Amino acid sequence: MNRSRTRFLATPYIIWVIGFTVIPLMFIVSKSLTDENGSLTLANLLAIFDPLHRKALVISVLLAFLSTVICILIAYPLAIILRGSRLTDKNLILFILILPMWMNFILRILALQLLISNNGIINNMLGHFGLPPLAIINTPAAIVLGMVYDYLPYMILPVLNSVLAIPQDVIEAAQDLGSDKKHVITRIIIPLSLGGVGSGITMVFVPSMTEFVIANILGGGKIQLLGNIIEQEFTVTRNWNLGSGLSVTLMAFVLITSLIFGRGTEDTATGITL
Repeated sequence: MNRSRTRFLATPYIIWVIGFTVIPLMFIVSKSLTDENGSLTLANLLAIFDPLHRKALVISVLLAFLSTVICILIAYPLAIILRGSRLTDKNLILFILILPMWMNFILRILALQLLISNNGIINNMLGHFGLPPLAIINTPAAIVLGMVYDYLPYMILPVLNSVLAIPQDVIEAAQDLGSDKKHVITRIIIPLSLGGVGSGITMVFVPSMTEFVIANILGGGKIQLLGNIIEQEFTVTRNWNLGSGLSVTLMAFVLITSLIFGRGTEDTATGITL
């Protein structure tokens, strides 16, 4: 009875996944393996090795990796500080952290563009104090800043949850054995919270790899990520076969990278020493 009820309740979700995930994915894969005439070909998949596409992939990987590292460097100290703080209501801090996520994604990026543009608020303030302007807009640094600004909450939440979930008895036991704060952080907190880091990496690195809106707005279209090229193949040149081939290749690369990151954090989390 319980199994039949569970299957019945899961039916809408199954229909949703099949209709909006499986079928579109099968369509994209079929397009990536055929040319305009419908003949089988691997040219769309091998197009990733073209100099233009390969360069865009390398830039996408580097910017996504840098954004993920910066998010980790911000999330970990914040999580450790909140764990050791005497704040009684940490839910208020979490609410403040996720509050920007309630705003539309495009509006957040446009607001950031208004801040860092050549005639933006930050440069106007610097000029008021006689300081040189900040030339960051339309550069890779602006794209990284946009990714960190947009995806940072997705790193903070899993890292903070994993840090707060560490039993206080474990930390007290380490302190009783002579561990100082440095050893508690490096040998207890970090290894036990690597599961949250793995989840955060997946939620930050994957969308950063496939990003194209931030590159268009903050990069001014001067920096081509692989997501930008795929978007142009679908909307400008209308070459759905090539766009599908690049999409499948990027999806496979992101999947392999996510598995490597996930396995690495899982294996490291098992080696805890006092």
